[in-house]
Amino acid sequence: MEQIKIFSPATVANLSCGFDVLGCCLDNVGDEMTIRQNDLNQVRITKITGQDLPLEADKNVAGVAVKALLAAVGSLKGFDIEIDKKIKAGSGIGSSAASAAGAVFGVNKILGDPFSNMELIPFAMEGERLASGNAHADNVAPALLGGFSLVRSYEPLEVLKLPTPEELRVVVLHPLIEIKTKDSRSILRQSVSLKKAISQWGNLGALVSALYTENYGLLGRSLQDNIVEPVRSILIPYFDELKKIAVENGALGFGISGSGPSVYGMCRGDKNAEKVRTAIRDFYKSKDIDFELHLSEINKEGIKILS
Repeated sequence: MEQIKIFSPATVANLSCGFDVLGCCLDNVGDEMTIRQNDLNQVRITKITGQDLPLEADKNVAGVAVKALLAAVGSLKGFDIEIDKKIKAGSGIGSSAASAAGAVFGVNKILGDPFSNMELIPFAMEGERLASGNAHADNVAPALLGGFSLVRSYEPLEVLKLPTPEELRVVVLHPLIEIKTKDSRSILRQSVSLKKAISQWGNLGALVSALYTENYGLLGRSLQDNIVEPVRSILIPYFDELKKIAVENGALGFGISGSGPSVYGMCRGDKNAEKVRTAIRDFYKSKDIDFELHLSEINKEGIKILS
């Protein structure tokens, strides 16, 4: 194999109670990437469409991630990377993660799979380090593994793939404003009260249990965040109104996707998801804000090979 074309999916990170440790993979939103071997022994970003992003490999998350992989495997081979960016930068649904995870996935395939998808996570995290200043895995892990991912530990890195209840759907609203992850992280408090921490631990544990038992009621009650959401939600236009509308129309839970400005509603079944999608759309149409709206199943596979 000298060339591969892939679909690298968007992701929803944090899922309210799992800041920096929990994420899930979307099915119908993502980037397309073409990766081919070159004879120059260089990693090159040869083309980017859809977004204005750096072509220099050392300034692009895909290039940085691939270089980390090649250094680990001891390969001097070169690769050209083309990215059709359909996930907007700063959207909060894993734009940088899709590029970094997709790049290492494709190069790994061309090299003959020296690493498992799980083992590719640290290389993709180097792209996240470039993008946000923090090598977090809550987007790249579900992109590579599919479904839901939980980061049990960062030092040493240990990531668990969690089960996906069949009826789960995700509605994602992306107000077309940009919130950079670095800026969104900078406003967070570095310490929290014990009372809030205990509440968050309980919700995270209950959410994991709900995924294993397909207990949708418990899942909805667990999608609570009293640490990050109160701070970040002020950056998102009409967040409180959106949350109220989503829950009143049947969403199991509602929160901020990653660092925002995208927000998500977790729903049970197509009928409830469509009702939430319609209600949110109608509300935002009455405001002077452009937006994109997605309704997706949970992608259990992760990155997909197109050709």
